[in-house]
Amino acid sequence: MQTNLAGFIRDTPAGREADAILRKCVHCGFCNATCPTYQLTGDELDGPRGRIYLMKLALEGGAVSATTQLHLDRCLTCRACETTCPSGVQYGRLLDIGRRVVEERVPRRTLDRVRRAILGAVLPRRRLFAAALKVGQAVRPALPGALRRKAPARSAPPGDWPAPRHARRMLVLAGCVQPALAPGINAAAARVLDRVGISLVEAPGAGCCGAVRFHLNAQEAGLDDMRALIDAWWPHVEAGVEAIVMTASGCGATVREYGHLLAHDPRYAAKARRVSELTRDLCEVIGPEVERLAPALRDAERAGAAPRVAVHTPCTLQHAQKLAGAVDRILARAGFELAPVPEAHLCCGSAGTYSILQGTLAAQLKANKLTALQSGMPGLVVTANIGCLAHLAGEAQVPVRHWIAALEERLAGG
Repeated sequence: MQTNLAGFIRDTPAGREADAILRKCVHCGFCNATCPTYQLTGDELDGPRGRIYLMKLALEGGAVSATTQLHLDRCLTCRACETTCPSGVQYGRLLDIGRRVVEERVPRRTLDRVRRAILGAVLPRRRLFAAALKVGQAVRPALPGALRRKAPARSAPPGDWPAPRHARRMLVLAGCVQPALAPGINAAAARVLDRVGISLVEAPGAGCCGAVRFHLNAQEAGLDDMRALIDAWWPHVEAGVEAIVMTASGCGATVREYGHLLAHDPRYAAKARRVSELTRDLCEVIGPEVERLAPALRDAERAGAAPRVAVHTPCTLQHAQKLAGAVDRILARAGFELAPVPEAHLCCGSAGTYSILQGTLAAQLKANKLTALQSGMPGLVVTANIGCLAHLAGEAQVPVRHWIAALEERLAGG
């Protein structure tokens, strides 16, 4: 694709990156075949190719409008198009640049600004979100149906967390919403890893990974969240932790990109790069250790058959981190029967705050995903991301859990 970027961005780091990405695109349209929003609307501007044209126009100084902003907002950032693209177009990075330029040039309506400001203020702050969730749970019966489904009736207690006792030590991100919505996920991960000689620890004061505010187009605020998290983690990094483990694939996809996102920050570039290098999704840590769990799994098998499960692989795991099938392989080796899931590459519609800001499209995507997940008659749906879990659980006909919780329960003989 030929480009002629406008002077305001041409010679900036963002402009040079955008130009290189745009020049890789050959207009083939393969991306539209796997784009969830294009499949729903059939609108070229709701597919990656159309959005690339809109961003190119904005970056070349052309006219942009609320319609431009709408089509960029409708993108889930699922990055299925990147998996499909034969030319290696880094669409997600281009979208970050394009959205920022459009955000600076197109004023949002007051209601939209207020909603985004509230989400950006509440979700990344763990205590504030937990307090809001408790209020929602207290008045849950009186809430409208859509809100009632988003607020779980209660959060199960996390259970015991093994004290650090192994030479191998890894750091885990608590996150911002996960401790309130599902506090047992990290504790289950700690118990499983303890069985294979790995101690899992959380860093005090480690907050949001930055994804929430960054993807709400408050990009500088998101970068500040990233810097704060690096600061909280850095003493543990210097002390020699083996890895930084992510139990939420959405956070993992973001932290893996710290090295890129902070590459031009002289104070944080090297630290960000090191944090990205250390980051592992939980499935990457558990996968090589499954055979060490074999004795406990044999005991579990004698106690009864494992439930039939449908694995929902979040977009942030399969498209952003390129780990499609990793959770499936772990559960299969652990004795679970896997139900087939058609069109597993498609997004469930959660996508961070997307399910709140783009409710109609998100509801359609959720309905389609639940139909696919439940088509194989599973007794349980498992996923690897708290956002997807909360999004699907409200309307699923079977329980929806994090895969590590299902594996830990199996190991414990449940």
